[in-house]
Amino acid sequence: GLQVERIESIGADVSGPVVVGRVLEFIEEPQKNGKTIRWCQVDVGEGPRGIVCGARNFEAGDAVVVALPGSVLPGGFEISARRTYGHISDGMICAVDELGLGEDHSGIMVLPEEIDGKPVSLGADAMELLQARDEVLEIDVTPDSGHCLSMRGIARETAQAFGLDFSDPYAAVGLEETAGGYPIRLDSPNCSLFTALTITAVDPKAPTPLWISHRLSAAGMRSISLSVDITNYVMLESGQPLHAYDADALQGTIVVRQAHEAEHLVTLDDVDRELSVEDLLITDDSGPIGLAGVMGGQTTELTATTRNIVLEAAHFDAVTIGRTFRRHKLPSEASARFARGVDPALSLAAARKAARLMVELGGGHLEDAFTVTGSVPAMPSQRMRADLPAKILGAEISSKQVVEVLKASCVQVSEESDGWLDLVPPTWRADLVDPYDYVEEIGRKLGLELITPQVPRATAGRGLSFSQRSRREVLTAIAEAGFVELITLPFISNDELDKLGLASDDQRRAVVRLANPLADTQPYLRTTLLPGLFSAVVRNTSRSQDDLALFECGSVFWANGSAPAPIPDVSRRPSDQEIEAVTGNLPDQPRMLAAVLTGNWLPASWQHPALKADWTHAVYFAETASAALGLRLVRRAVARAPWHPGRCAELGVQTADGLVVLGHAGELHPTVVKAFGLPERACAVELNLDAMIT
Repeated sequence: GLQVERIESIGADVSGPVVVGRVLEFIEEPQKNGKTIRWCQVDVGEGPRGIVCGARNFEAGDAVVVALPGSVLPGGFEISARRTYGHISDGMICAVDELGLGEDHSGIMVLPEEIDGKPVSLGADAMELLQARDEVLEIDVTPDSGHCLSMRGIARETAQAFGLDFSDPYAAVGLEETAGGYPIRLDSPNCSLFTALTITAVDPKAPTPLWISHRLSAAGMRSISLSVDITNYVMLESGQPLHAYDADALQGTIVVRQAHEAEHLVTLDDVDRELSVEDLLITDDSGPIGLAGVMGGQTTELTATTRNIVLEAAHFDAVTIGRTFRRHKLPSEASARFARGVDPALSLAAARKAARLMVELGGGHLEDAFTVTGSVPAMPSQRMRADLPAKILGAEISSKQVVEVLKASCVQVSEESDGWLDLVPPTWRADLVDPYDYVEEIGRKLGLELITPQVPRATAGRGLSFSQRSRREVLTAIAEAGFVELITLPFISNDELDKLGLASDDQRRAVVRLANPLADTQPYLRTTLLPGLFSAVVRNTSRSQDDLALFECGSVFWANGSAPAPIPDVSRRPSDQEIEAVTGNLPDQPRMLAAVLTGNWLPASWQHPALKADWTHAVYFAETASAALGLRLVRRAVARAPWHPGRCAELGVQTADGLVVLGHAGELHPTVVKAFGLPERACAVELNLDAMIT
């Protein structure tokens, strides 16, 4: 289900007499501080009261909201009769923000003569009249639940959860292409559908009804103008973002296309933005007029004189819109919905609802002709075994339950005799793209509490393998000897290999390049553990931790001359042939064991002076590891990078077939020490752990 994070009670922090009053008259009185106040006579149904007010957006005869002495406003602000500016102010005329109904403090709240068809009565409870007391549920909508970013979506989810009937006020209407309205052309596949309605003769001065402004305020949006507020209201209700253009500012056909390189657009927030070819634009003959699905442009925005409107309701590619708003750091209510997926069949129904409100509340006229360009994309069908949810969720879920839950979620289900289900999601469920999405939907609707907690049990007689037990014994022995284990990233650069002084034919030069490296500076898989340990030493010594005995156990990767491994398609399970092609081109991946020592092996004490770590301690590391496996090491002096000539030991074991080299230990070469920024006389050891175990 959906998680309710908190419930906010709007208007709960307003108490006492907050009533409707009417301004009878006022006198403007300039003050010494340069401010002009109004000494008002206000009738609240029981005779006039004198009230001081600093606002200037009202006239005599206007109905206002008055907080009388004894009332308490948000923030614990208590109203009482008090002397101010030379008068006894017997109450306060309130602004929207002072009542906790929004953030507007540009002036006091002036009430219309009628609210919801009822005349405003002096002395009436203003909070009740304004329907200002309400509860707002703050719901955590996950990224894959874009269909819940609307009242329509939440109502549908609630109906499905409680087995109730759901009546859709935005039931899909026919979306056949028609070109009778404003001309539209789609030149990008990232816009599949564009609907345009034209509304004329809208009164630009028509006020936004309180029921709309309150709904917007409760959702965290501010009231701007009637037409803009209607588009936002319908978006919150339906989930379909809308955009209104000043029809008189449009020039020629509206074209949806990709941006050109270095093209510019000034958006509604007055920022001149340089566009990328990946951005989707709304344009006309004058150039870009909007960043599709994100924000409109200044040239066609609604103004205080706009009377004719072209209303857009479109469907844009979710990935494109998501990348655009992140690239421009421009999150908006519209982009949040488009990036999570909007119902493509919703556009015409939502546009008509907004147009009807503009006609009803703004006195406009809806043109009969309208435009629908494009079509609703086909929803992806999937095949799923009816018993898959029970297997994945580990709960007893019958095939009948699976079908019932999916049909309740408006999924088209076709049952086959062999236990397979053919599934087609509704247009508003863009998140249902593979069988496991349907499994998640079934688990969510039935309740994850159905899953019985069970502790996994290993099959009798099984346990750690020989190599796993051996590796644990080695690592435990090394840790008990005083070494500290690290885990470093398995990436390396050519520069680090050069710093090691490796010859061109050294096996550690046989690198494997990553197709998608985390950083361009380290595009290869490591062929030795030492550079990662050296980086850890540098980080520690830079923080005055000089006495170090660090080790790591991990795989290295040696290219074996095979071709680059193919990259299979991630949208489906790879075939057996593709898996074989990938595994057949894998590099050699032996597990290695390495350590680095710097500073003192033993700190100074009253018993003995400090004992410096040297090459003998590196050999001690190797002997500790070999002793844990019952091996006896053979040592001999060799020259091998990155160790110092004459201070490097080759380590191996004698077998019937001869000496098997396991690794090397000793003091690092001074050039290597300097190149990596290590302390002087640093020592290191690296062993092939797989060879030691086998």
